[in-house]
Amino acid sequence: MLADTLSETLQHLENAAKAAHRPTPALLAVSKLQPASAVAELARAGQRAFGENYVQEAQAKIGELAGMDLEWHLIGHLQSNKAELAAQLFDWVQTVDRHKLIGALSRYRPADRAPLNVLVQVNIDDEASKHGCRPDEVADLAEAIAAEPRLRLRGLMAIPAPHPDTARRIDAFRRMQALQDQLAAKHPGVDTLSMGMSDDYALAVAHGATMVRIGTALFGARPAP
Repeated sequence: MLADTLSETLQHLENAAKAAHRPTPALLAVSKLQPASAVAELARAGQRAFGENYVQEAQAKIGELAGMDLEWHLIGHLQSNKAELAAQLFDWVQTVDRHKLIGALSRYRPADRAPLNVLVQVNIDDEASKHGCRPDEVADLAEAIAAEPRLRLRGLMAIPAPHPDTARRIDAFRRMQALQDQLAAKHPGVDTLSMGMSDDYALAVAHGATMVRIGTALFGARPAP
């Protein structure tokens, strides 16, 4: 049952945090390609925050589960033409990596909702196949986000390369932590470093993650799209 895997995952997170002498991170359940019924099952077990990769897939789930008071995060690449819908649907957008998105998200955020929580996505290992800004672009993007009253700058997000060499993974996490520290020193509201997934969350927690994004360990293998 999903309630059991949720309990086990939360215990693993707590254990990893204790071993590293770090605070226990927030758990974001990655519900990409999962049915609304599975999300509802986890929600009934106590999980509140869910991450989706695709705006239109999320739209259907958010509508179906509207009465459950869940927190929805966009963690997939955001196309500019989907920014209006994303601003209306989500509580968080973790994948802002260019200026064009900032103005659109702010412009379309409904006035009757709280400001949209935003993370800057960083391509920390400079992978051609991944989205995200360069590390040296973070400060400028953060300033632009912080200047928008309908947005709330919360921190950084990254998907480091899955190097087989653990030392290289640790180096990426450490560089993200350093970027986060620099950002928080300038923007006091910055409190979130989203990194680490099902196969590397313990390393991420040990090196500063305050939120981990876990799908497979919670839901099992993803269904085919």
